[in-house]
Amino acid sequence: MSKDPEPDQTKVMQKTVQPPKFLTEPVLDALNAGTHGAPFEVLGPHKQGNRRWIVTLQPGAAEVTARVGKAATALTRIKGDVFAAPVPGKDYTLDIVFAGGAHVTPDPYAFGPVLGDMDAYLIGEGTHQQLWRALGAHVITHEGTDGVHFAVWAPDAKRVSVVGDFNTWDGRRHAMRRVGSTGVWEIFLPALGDGTLYKYEVIGADGAARLKADPVGFGSQHPPEKASVVRDITGYGWDDADWMAARKARGALDAPVSIYEVHLGSWRRKWDEAGRPLSYKELADELIAYVTYMGFTHIELLPVSEFPFDGSWGYQPVGLYAPTIRFGPPHEFRDLIDAAHAAGVGVLLDWVPGHFPTDDHGLARFDGTALYEHADPREGFHQDWNTLIYNYGRTEVKNYLVSNALYWMEEYHLDGLRVDAVASMLYRDYSRAEGQWIPNKDGGRENYEAIDFLKEMNTTVYAAHPDVMTVAEESTSFPGVSRPVNFGGLGFGYKWNMGWMNDTLSYMQRDPVHRQYHHDNMTFGIHYAFSENFILPISHDEVVHGKGSMLSKMPGSIDEKFANLRAYYAFMWTHPGKKLLFMGCEFAQPEEWNHNAALNWEASGMGAHKGVQTLVRDLNHLYRDTPALYENDCNQSGFQWLNGDPQQSTLGYVRFGNDGTAPVVVMCNFTPVMRENFRVGVPVAGHWDEVLNTDSEVYGGGNRGNLGGVDSTATPADGQDQSVQLALPPLSVVILRLAD
Repeated sequence: MSKDPEPDQTKVMQKTVQPPKFLTEPVLDALNAGTHGAPFEVLGPHKQGNRRWIVTLQPGAAEVTARVGKAATALTRIKGDVFAAPVPGKDYTLDIVFAGGAHVTPDPYAFGPVLGDMDAYLIGEGTHQQLWRALGAHVITHEGTDGVHFAVWAPDAKRVSVVGDFNTWDGRRHAMRRVGSTGVWEIFLPALGDGTLYKYEVIGADGAARLKADPVGFGSQHPPEKASVVRDITGYGWDDADWMAARKARGALDAPVSIYEVHLGSWRRKWDEAGRPLSYKELADELIAYVTYMGFTHIELLPVSEFPFDGSWGYQPVGLYAPTIRFGPPHEFRDLIDAAHAAGVGVLLDWVPGHFPTDDHGLARFDGTALYEHADPREGFHQDWNTLIYNYGRTEVKNYLVSNALYWMEEYHLDGLRVDAVASMLYRDYSRAEGQWIPNKDGGRENYEAIDFLKEMNTTVYAAHPDVMTVAEESTSFPGVSRPVNFGGLGFGYKWNMGWMNDTLSYMQRDPVHRQYHHDNMTFGIHYAFSENFILPISHDEVVHGKGSMLSKMPGSIDEKFANLRAYYAFMWTHPGKKLLFMGCEFAQPEEWNHNAALNWEASGMGAHKGVQTLVRDLNHLYRDTPALYENDCNQSGFQWLNGDPQQSTLGYVRFGNDGTAPVVVMCNFTPVMRENFRVGVPVAGHWDEVLNTDSEVYGGGNRGNLGGVDSTATPADGQDQSVQLALPPLSVVILRLAD
């Protein structure tokens, strides 16, 4: 509504009228009760015979006048809050007098539809790849008037209205029109703009009224408030053309990929403002500078899609299309992405299409039916998380999710998606006892509909953006997760190697005296290391829920704990597979991660903690500067075992790059015993530089090693014609590279 008008001396015509025939008693009663399901059929301008009637519903109004140019016609109160009169001309505004003052506004019911036939067709077919450009709340100019277009899918609703401060949250005032048989409702509301709070009031198939946030809303109030917020996401001036042109090579299978996993709310906080988390703009400066310094190639953000409960870390999203307002509005989230790209850092988003919370303002029973979810709890309810499961077999739901994947790439220039909890999607019996799940049509446990959804998502994303990456967090041995769909796979670019993580951490947590009996925990991963395109993950899941910090997992004295952790990180960075490390782990934070507090940055500058941080930085730079450590991460030609003695808990291997690159030899000693003159076979004769030793003093070690490198001799060892003799410090990894 606009501001109160200046006093107008225009003469208002008063007419005594009989209501038009289409305003029957049942229609009038439904309008006044707010239950009329097709308000555009009776509200706004309508011709009856040779007269054009204007009908409006204005709860609480004392008077309503229709103004056409300088002519004004007083509308007659027909019944309740319904006003009508025959008015010459169709371009009119409404002057409405309330107890609190007068307002002038265009009539929303005088505007034609915004959505066109192609939108309706694609929505109905479930193939609208840019669904967010049709649904949601858009600041537009429509028929020459500025305002906001609202559209929402609620096929079984009896009536849907937009409500907000602008209409006193009264669902009778702005009821929407149906768009054909698509199940979509829309309305254009003039004079509204960016920042408007709104919800949808949905009278469901069960007759109950529900207030719902917009499933395709671009903004939200700060939780615990629940309203959606109109956000104009058009017109951002991206400055990352160079990055976008070259990013395909940054995430390729033969590229160095080292990912820093971040929870934005607890990475760092402002000390002088009651522990306030950093904003997107502050993170654009501080986080990006830190990640660049540390040498990581990518950041992976824990979910930022709007979520109601801080303790879910974003894994129970309500607003899949809204970057959380906790750290700023959408354009400032873009500032963060743009800053990362300017620094040569990619950004991945943790994406959660596997489930959604039961919060009353969310998707649950959105139109009074199980619309987004399955009706049967054996298919539609996650017992572990008390959440609801998307009905992937419903075309419109699948379209909603696939389009959302594209949305983050296109509107926010994300460089990829890490898809959460894929295993829970693939199997109908996931975390369910006998009798608690429904088999598929063939009697099996595979969720065919979810599998089809994942294939379609990956196919669609890679077709539109072949330069991004999709990553599956998948904890089972489901075949072909990172194999292309046309070769029978799910189509992901990468898969988290959960088996490697579980086995190797189990080994590292053991007292070294027992490690000889569990040697295969460190070696078994190579048997399947090249069956998928793997990322080796040390994620947030390993440092929460009583699991302790990475440092606290390590056995021995405090010095031995640090030595073990340094050796483990060097093993990880030299093992085939891309890398992922959760924030705080890079400096051996002593405490378990707490999402309500900042990382222990004070520890990061102290002694051995600083040493671990320096080691991770050096590992990142060594990894990025050494083709043998990344070019064949996903190809078994890039790996060969050398020494492996279970009784001594030693491991040796070679990493090969493509032709013409210097090979790297890695020797691990996972016991607290110094091993002098330790012979290791090498694949090529020559001088081998010691390019990294985790026992170096700068990392907090004892500075025992092979300063200046070693020369090979023609002494066969480990199946090689050449070998070197090394000093292997206790609980250490030594990395050698053939000198030029």
